[in-house]
Amino acid sequence: MKSKLIALFLFLTVFVTSCDAVDDLLTFTISNEASIKIKSNLPINLPSEIITPDVTTNSSAEFSNNKTKANLVKDVKIRSLKLMISDPSDKTFTFLKSIHLYISTTDADEIELAYQDNINSTSNALDLICTDARLDQYIKADKYKIRTQVTLKETLTKDVTVKANMKFRVTADPF
Repeated sequence: MKSKLIALFLFLTVFVTSCDAVDDLLTFTISNEASIKIKSNLPINLPSEIITPDVTTNSSAEFSNNKTKANLVKDVKIRSLKLMISDPSDKTFTFLKSIHLYISTTDADEIELAYQDNINSTSNALDLICTDARLDQYIKADKYKIRTQVTLKETLTKDVTVKANMKFRVTADPF
């Protein structure tokens, strides 16, 4: 009986390890960046919307570099979304109460990408909480829009520029 249990354990270990190896072969990361300008004239404690310029994807090149194509992509999810204040360089996120980022394309409805509420940060970098939404159609597109909703907790004396660094986990079949 003991040898059967050991054999079963070894089989399951090999099976799980080989599945992980196959998954690694078919999984890669795509990075994109957007710039968000938070205007100094926004009201305090009221949600305000910021529309950013379209984000052009390099998805086709990324798919090709990873030996796949858009039609072979099975699943895309956001892995991380980090905000960094780029201007003014000495500013921190103490002014921000909450932030929500949404993604859309001309062919796909808007969905929430990431958010952070009750922000209590004294840093110039902020990691957002990523949603578990499937983003296949957004990342396969040539470009997408990011809409940002912010709520300030203090008045800004000058505009603040924030870079949003997004990393997407892509799972696809090979050619």
